[in-house]
Amino acid sequence: MLTSSNPRNATKRATNVSLAEDLLSEAKALHINISHAAEAGLSLAIARKRTEIWLEENKDAIDSSNTFVEQRGLPLKKYRMF
Repeated sequence: MLTSSNPRNATKRATNVSLAEDLLSEAKALHINISHAAEAGLSLAIARKRTEIWLEENKDAIDSSNTFVEQRGLPLKKYRMF
């Protein structure tokens, strides 16, 4: 899984993207860098999808942990200072 936390340091590759004409016109009028905006949006979409996948892969463990806490309370609760 190759990703970069700082896309500006990553190797760039040209690609073609189709965008809604009104969005493209407004972005240009507002002097928005289309490439940077596309990278930011794609990075966000990747992060959301990874989160979705992780949650699905770990659903059983999360449910089990939640059930344990519901039935028995938090482990080590007596040591909490708040």
